[in-house]
Amino acid sequence: MSRLRDPRGWLLALSALIVVLDRITKYWVGKHVGIGDVIVVIPRFFAISHVMNPGAAFSMFSYTDHPERTRWLLTGFSLVVALAVFIILMRIGRRLTLTAVSLALVLGGAIGNVWDRIAYGTVVDFLEVHIVRYHWPDFNLADSAIVIGGILLLLDSLRPRHPDHPASQPDSDQHSDAPTPPVS
Repeated sequence: MSRLRDPRGWLLALSALIVVLDRITKYWVGKHVGIGDVIVVIPRFFAISHVMNPGAAFSMFSYTDHPERTRWLLTGFSLVVALAVFIILMRIGRRLTLTAVSLALVLGGAIGNVWDRIAYGTVVDFLEVHIVRYHWPDFNLADSAIVIGGILLLLDSLRPRHPDHPASQPDSDQHSDAPTPPVS
């Protein structure tokens, strides 16, 4: 990817865009689709639903004996992950790389879902996909950003690195005590 002077502002803007789009879509669903209702978009494949998910991805931990404790554990975990991703993004985001873009997507998605947990105690899921007879667990835009970011991170980690690859080069902002080789 190209080198900007300092793309961290753009990366944070991408995260903010994910949060804003996530809020807008969840607001729209809340106003136009009743909880438990479904609007079929593509028969037997895709619909807009309105599901309140108190658990984690794929509704894990949704049915526990202590739902409030689960809510706050998931909220705390999400906040820690969002903070860790933010710190890593600020450290590696001096270069516009696939890894940095991936982390920006994950950060935006994490903030979008933790917003719901703090404000409402559950996460609004509304994208419903059916593949043949399989019903994929409902999800939302924030979940999509997290998954896309994770897939891009995985793909980036599988790419071979060459010594002349920008990710292999030290940041120009860092200073070294080693002498600079002469330019011929």
